[in-house]
Amino acid sequence: MKTITNFKSKVNRSLILLFTMCMSFFAFAQDTAGGVVTKENTSTSTTTTEWYADPMYLIGGGILLLIIIALFVRGGRRGEN
Repeated sequence: MKTITNFKSKVNRSLILLFTMCMSFFAFAQDTAGGVVTKENTSTSTTTTEWYADPMYLIGGGILLLIIIALFVRGGRRGEN
């Protein structure tokens, strides 16, 4: 029985790794510009940057992700007290 459980665990880990690598491949395949996407309007000579290229959104998203992870980790310990 322990052998089957170990086998299932290794298969699950392998599938998760494969899924993660495929998603990374597809994410990098979408990047055609290779950098920040900017559009320039020649009549008014203004440059607009896409929202996902702004570092403030990335920093805010990272902080929010850390807060969510901390809440999940902290919430897991409540039942053990």
